[in-house]
Amino acid sequence: MDLFIDPLDNQPRCGWCAQAPEFYKTYHDTEWGYPVDDDRRLFEKICLEGFQSGLSWRTILAKRENFRAAFANFDVDVMARFDATDVERLVQDAGIIRHRGKIEAVINNAARAIELRAEFGSLAAYFWQYEPIPVDQWAPVAMTQESQAISKDLKKRGWKFVGPTTVYAFMQAMGLVNDHMPGCCCHSAAQAARAQFTRPAPQT
Repeated sequence: MDLFIDPLDNQPRCGWCAQAPEFYKTYHDTEWGYPVDDDRRLFEKICLEGFQSGLSWRTILAKRENFRAAFANFDVDVMARFDATDVERLVQDAGIIRHRGKIEAVINNAARAIELRAEFGSLAAYFWQYEPIPVDQWAPVAMTQESQAISKDLKKRGWKFVGPTTVYAFMQAMGLVNDHMPGCCCHSAAQAARAQFTRPAPQT
C-alpha cells in the first residue's frame, strides 16, 4: 500500500484515505490511531466495527451520528435495557444499518460490557491489557495474535460480532497499535500520543 498525497495540502497520509478523502481525512488526522481510554468511545467503536462487517467504513462513518442517536450515545447502561420493542424500532431506522442480527448483537454486547466493567474496573483496563509489543517494521495485516486472543475471550464471555479482523480494526482505531504508515503525516503524532498515554490497569 502506498501513501496518499492529498492534493489539497500535499500531506502524505495512509493509503486508505485515498478511497474517500472528503470522508476520511479528519477522522484519520484526529481520531484513528490515537490512544483512547474512554469506555463510551471504546464501546461505540467496537459496535461500529461490528456493523461495518461486510461494508465499507465510509458507510458507517457517514451514519455515525445516526448510530449515536439510535443507540443512546452508546451508553451501555441504557442500551442493556433495550428490549424487543427497541429492536423493532431500530430495524425500521433508515439512518443506521438495519441488520437485525447486528442490532441484537450490540444490545447483547452492552450487557456483556457491564459484566466486563464490573470485573476489570473499566472496558479500557480490559482492552489495554492486550496491547501488543510494538514492532520495528510496519506491515499491513488484517489480524494479529492479540486480536485473535481478544476475539476468543470476548466470544467466550458471550459477545457477538467480534471476530479477530473486526477486533484488529478496533485496535488500530483506538490506538492500541500505531498503524499509521511510516511517512504518514500523523505517524509521529500518534506515536507521541501513545508515549504520553497512561495505560489503564485492571482493578485488583
